[in-house]
Amino acid sequence: MEERAWVPEGPLDVGQVLGPHQHGGGDPTWRRTPDGTIWRACRTPDGPGTLRIGVREGAVLGQAWGPGAQWLLETMPALLAAGDDVSGFVAHHRVLGEAARRHPGRIRIGRSGRVMEALVPAILEQKVVGQEAWRAWRWLLHRYGTPAPGPAPEGLRVVPEPEVWRQIPAWDWHRAGAEAVRARTIATAAWHADKLEAAATSAEADRLLRALPGIGVWTSAEVRQRAFGDPDAVSVGDFHLAKIVGYALTGEKTDDEGMLRLLEPYAGHRHRATMLVGLTGLRPPARGPRLAARDYRSF
Repeated sequence: MEERAWVPEGPLDVGQVLGPHQHGGGDPTWRRTPDGTIWRACRTPDGPGTLRIGVREGAVLGQAWGPGAQWLLETMPALLAAGDDVSGFVAHHRVLGEAARRHPGRIRIGRSGRVMEALVPAILEQKVVGQEAWRAWRWLLHRYGTPAPGPAPEGLRVVPEPEVWRQIPAWDWHRAGAEAVRARTIATAAWHADKLEAAATSAEADRLLRALPGIGVWTSAEVRQRAFGDPDAVSVGDFHLAKIVGYALTGEKTDDEGMLRLLEPYAGHRHRATMLVGLTGLRPPARGPRLAARDYRSF
C-alpha cells in the first residue's frame, strides 16, 4: 500500500467532483462506503490499481494498491480538480450565480487522464436510457473485468484492457444488452486505444475520437469532460440537456442550437455552466411517462 495526503486550494466537494466517473449506482469500478470514503478501481498506464479516497480535517487522504498505485496517487490531485481554473468563469444569469454561491465546492472539474475508461461507458450510453447502459456496463465488467488489487470492497472490478474489448464475442455483447452498433464502435475504438490515450490535449482527443465511426459530438464531449476535465466540452445532442438549460435560464425549453446561443457568454466554461444549471434544481415540467429501459437480450 502507498499513501498520500493532499490539501486542496479552496472549497472542494470530493463526492461531487468524482461523481461523473461513476456510471450508475452499481458501477463495479466504484464504491462509496457509509463513512463517505470512495473506492475507485482503474487501469493505469502502469497496470491495474485501486484508489481509496477519504477526507479528514480538510485534507484528502489517498491510499492505493496494485501496480498502478503510484500513478493513482500522483494523479489524485488532478482527479480532484487541482489545476482547474475557475477564475475566468462569470455567471451571466442570476440563477447560476446563486448556484455557484450555494455550492462553491461543487463547480470544479477533475480529470482522470484515462480515455478508454471514459469512452466505453459513453458509447454504451449513446441514444439509450441510463438504466439500459449501466446494466450493460455492469454485466461486461463482471464478465471481463479483473478484481481490484488490495483490500478493496467485494465486487470492485478493473476495466478490461483494450485487447479484451476487441475480442468480446457477439453473443456476450448480446447477453450484456448492447446491440451490434455500440459493440462495433467499442471494438473499433479499442484498436486505436494507444493513440487515444496518448492525446496531449482535449482538442487533439476530440479530433481523434470524432474520426472514428460511431463517435460524434456528444460522445467526444462526455469523454473529454472526464478524461481531460474540459470545462468547455458541451454534451450537444443529449436528450435532456438543452431542454433543462433552456428552462433554467429562460423559463422555456429549447433545442441544441438554442442552448449553444444561451451558453455563448460562457465560452471556455460552457460545460461548467451546464453543471451549475444542474445544481439549480430547475427542470421543465414532466409530460408523459419516462422512457423505459429496453432489453436487447430478449430480441
